[in-house]
Amino acid sequence: MAKVVRFHQTGGPEVLKIEELDVSPPGQNEVQIRIKAIGLNRAEAMFRLGQYLEAPKLPARLGYEAAGTVAAVGPGVGSFKVGDTVSVIPSFSLNSYGMYADLANAPVHAVVKHPATLSYEEAASAWMQYVTAYGALIDIAGLTKGDTLVIPAASSSVGIAAIQIANKVGATPIALTRGSSKRQALLDAGAAHVISTDEQDLVKEIMSLTDGKGARVIFDPVGGPTFAKLTQATAHQGILFLYGALSTDPTPLPLFDVLSKWITIRGYVMMEITSDPARLEKAKAFVIEGLSDGSLKPIVSKTFPLDEIVEAHRFLESNQQIGKVVVTV
Repeated sequence: MAKVVRFHQTGGPEVLKIEELDVSPPGQNEVQIRIKAIGLNRAEAMFRLGQYLEAPKLPARLGYEAAGTVAAVGPGVGSFKVGDTVSVIPSFSLNSYGMYADLANAPVHAVVKHPATLSYEEAASAWMQYVTAYGALIDIAGLTKGDTLVIPAASSSVGIAAIQIANKVGATPIALTRGSSKRQALLDAGAAHVISTDEQDLVKEIMSLTDGKGARVIFDPVGGPTFAKLTQATAHQGILFLYGALSTDPTPLPLFDVLSKWITIRGYVMMEITSDPARLEKAKAFVIEGLSDGSLKPIVSKTFPLDEIVEAHRFLESNQQIGKVVVTV
């Protein structure tokens, strides 16, 4: 029997229940993992609420990211053996697999041997944030030396990843945060500049920092009313990614700015990368290189034991964290 987190109805963190369940042996092209740490993600909270890209099939499991050791391998798996230290890349449906457990099966294409220098907590924090940011910034936008990148919600794990990736390739990361309380932490995380959007004029500050040109790349998980200001701060022929909907307000389309500056507004989800084997392999290589040389370093904000999964989700939704929320098993 294994401890498995499931929910039988959509709702707040309190719907999460730890249940004792049998875990089937790994099937064709599956790896069974004895889980040591789990990385939490906003996508999972949205899935729990019934507000994600796919509706949960109840009773539903959760969990895109984990790290641990291989407990068993299924038929067709030749690249892993029992005892290997591995982590999981979010590249599957939550209606098919869930990593919130002490023992879980994962599809072999989503399992990777991470650098041995990483702790389980760091390894469980790595893949969602770095592959998400890599896909938009490197694979699609071709972020490079001399570019300016604006990062709303910069204290999130993906925001921190975007800061680190920008620094890795020589771009200038400008972090956005609502208040000033996270300013120093974001500077410490590598942001070249921090703008407190509740206290400063967002457009004025970005235009000043870019000598009036605007940012070539903006990487926004929020949407809502601020989106119009972001288009004003985008450079001519710049690209503005919208990869989330953290704001509950409508997102306007400022058509004049888009047309007059030839801005590309790009919807983006990480599955664009993980569903393409060739692009996923390039993402893996980029992330593993960065994790190995230290240019990419996961920041763990806070850890909770598995028995406190409800409290962990409440903290995830509190917006207090800088970096990743991790559950240990």
